[in-house]
Amino acid sequence: MITGVVDFDRIWWGDLAADWTSRMATAKPDERAAFWESYGALDRSPAAVWRACVYEARHLGAIRLERHRLAKTDAIRESYGAMAEVLAGLT
Repeated sequence: MITGVVDFDRIWWGDLAADWTSRMATAKPDERAAFWESYGALDRSPAAVWRACVYEARHLGAIRLERHRLAKTDAIRESYGAMAEVLAGLT
């Protein structure tokens, strides 16, 4: 049984959906599904879905800064489309 996941690099205390670890655990339907079977499903209410868009925008912003740091200019350009999609979901 999984009782918790701690990622001290990008952890936030509060809403589980805000954590980078949760984002990555929902990224693909693979063996990570076992985590959600043990932990329980994320809230998918309209308010929770809206907050998830805000958190995704924050994560994409952090990713963009990391790409700047690593001088990955092509990847930086790609991030603008992803951010536009997320921001469209906030309206």
